[in-house]
Amino acid sequence: MKLLILFISAYFFFVPFTETMEDEITFATNNAKKGVYHGLNEIRKMKSKIDNKLIDNDKIIAQVEVTKEINGVRIESEGFYNSTSVRIILYRSLETLIKEKYIDK
Repeated sequence: MKLLILFISAYFFFVPFTETMEDEITFATNNAKKGVYHGLNEIRKMKSKIDNKLIDNDKIIAQVEVTKEINGVRIESEGFYNSTSVRIILYRSLETLIKEKYIDK
């Protein structure tokens, strides 16, 4: 019986840690996605490169870098939440950007 109580208490001791870590990763991923969408919306204004930081409540939530490549663009967004960061790198061709109406012909 003592062994069963020990296992149950150990389970409840470790479960909140993993949920908190998963939540931080999810929030950081969502912030990185916000950076990707911001970068896609800024493509029309760019000449060769865009490097922006998104700030919310006096905290950097994402850092976005958009660079022109041959026949496309490269979008790199790093999302932050507390001490967790997630980086998304996205490549889009000119044809895809025209089809998705991010740029005009």
